[in-house]
Order: sequence, then C-alpha cells, then structure tokens
Amino acid sequence: MGELLLEPAVAALRRGGVVAYPTEAVYGLGCDPHDAAALARLFALKRRPLQQGVLLIAADFDQVRRYIALDQLPAAALERVRASWPGPHTWVVPRSAEVPEWIAGGHAGIALRVTAHAPAAALCRAFGGALVSTSANRHGEPPAVSAAEIRTVFADELDALVDAPVGGLERPTTIRDAISGEFIRH
Repeated sequence: MGELLLEPAVAALRRGGVVAYPTEAVYGLGCDPHDAAALARLFALKRRPLQQGVLLIAADFDQVRRYIALDQLPAAALERVRASWPGPHTWVVPRSAEVPEWIAGGHAGIALRVTAHAPAAALCRAFGGALVSTSANRHGEPPAVSAAEIRTVFADELDALVDAPVGGLERPTTIRDAISGEFIRH
C-alpha cells in the first residue's frame, strides 16, 4: 500500500469535522465520538435520525477498552470478541459510562470493531483513538464504495476524504451481540 495522506483527515477530525474513509466493504463517515456537534453534523449529512446510534471503529483493543463495561461482560464473551479482532467483526457490548449518550442512541450497548483494514486502522492510529464509523451514504441509499462515489454524493460537504481502496468484503461487517453471540446484522 502506498503512502496514505492522513494529516488532512486527522486535522479535520480534531477540528470537529466529518471525514470519509474506506472500511472493509464500504466507505464510512466518521468523526470524533466525543464531539456531539460533529456527530449531529454527520447525521445531518446522512439525513439519518439521531436516535439510531453508531458504531465505533478502532486500530486496537486499547482504543475501545474504555467504552466497554468490563464488569458486565462475561470473561468468555470478552475472549470471543478479542479472538475475532482485529478483523471484520462488530460486536455489541455493554457500554461503560465513557460512552457519550449521543453515540449510543438510547441503546444499552455499544457496537465496536477493531479493524484489520489498513487504511481505517491507520486513520484511528493517527487520530489517537476510536472513531465513529457509519456507512457513507444518504439515509436509505446504498453506501459509497469508492472515493469517486463519495465526491459525487457529498461533493464539498465533507471536511476530508481518505482516498484508498475499501477491503475485500462484499457487504458491511456482521454485527453480533457479545454476550449471546446472536447476529444482529449478517
């Protein structure tokens, strides 16, 4: 993989911006999960209701540990989650008090993924923490799978774009409940 130009995206994130970046199957829109105004802007760009909640993506377990209520997650469940990461597996875990209400969308859990997709992981590392990750599309439309599609759909509405290929998955990652193991999204 060639040199990724991450500085503009990281600077935008730190200013409260919304950025587009490639994930395992589609482009994602992201922002700092602790910036309520940035998340509100992201939802406005997507034309999506605020109550839905979003998942967080990270480069390693240390970037998501703070969001998990570890005392509410059985050891076997934590082991199952950690064994699947990094990888294309999103898990809903009991959320800690560190999870901002605007991220959870009223849910008791938080959806987290430690990605193995190099561009997304590099962005999280450069930012220094987990990022919001939601498909890059207007609500009800198919997600963008290329930088060209991002430019067509969002034109100049985004603060930065990480132009790199998406991973090899045909559809967005599965989402499973960490405690029950049940699939929420196949």
